[in-house]
Amino acid sequence: MEQYLVILAIGKNQPNLLKEVGNTILNSGCNIKDSRVTLMGSEFSISLFVSGSWNTIAKLESMLPILKQKLALSILTQRTQPDADHNFIHYVAKITAALYQPHIFHELAIFFFEQNLLIEEMDTHCYQGSGGVTLFSVSIIIHLPTHLSIATLRNQFLDLCDNLNLDDAFLEPIQGR
Repeated sequence: MEQYLVILAIGKNQPNLLKEVGNTILNSGCNIKDSRVTLMGSEFSISLFVSGSWNTIAKLESMLPILKQKLALSILTQRTQPDADHNFIHYVAKITAALYQPHIFHELAIFFFEQNLLIEEMDTHCYQGSGGVTLFSVSIIIHLPTHLSIATLRNQFLDLCDNLNLDDAFLEPIQGR
């Protein structure tokens, strides 16, 4: 029976980091089902969803302390199961703001929580635009139940974005997912 493990690792950015992590997973006999790799400041974070048999997952878990020491990583693991609820449609919400407002992240999280929607992924970025203005962008992948009125949700979402004075916002299905 297939087993699943979530691995979160963070450490200093190093040229060999992905190679070492990949080799460890490959040598354990496990497979990477999903991954996220991000550079934040001088720190590198990796989120992995790994699968394998009971003994390959156990082997990987026993190999991680060696990897942790070798690369000076902080590593957190959790056994899990794949999402069994497939009665939803993947949608993406994308927003751009000409002026960064610290409360945008919070307001968006509250909005989707109040709609009882599952946020699968949320990426935010602050960056310098022309003239030294700090811009903000966010991309949120959400699970929309198939019974939900998408038109109503989209209108409420766009109203929220207007109220927050966000420049560009849309809510669209993700094709092929």
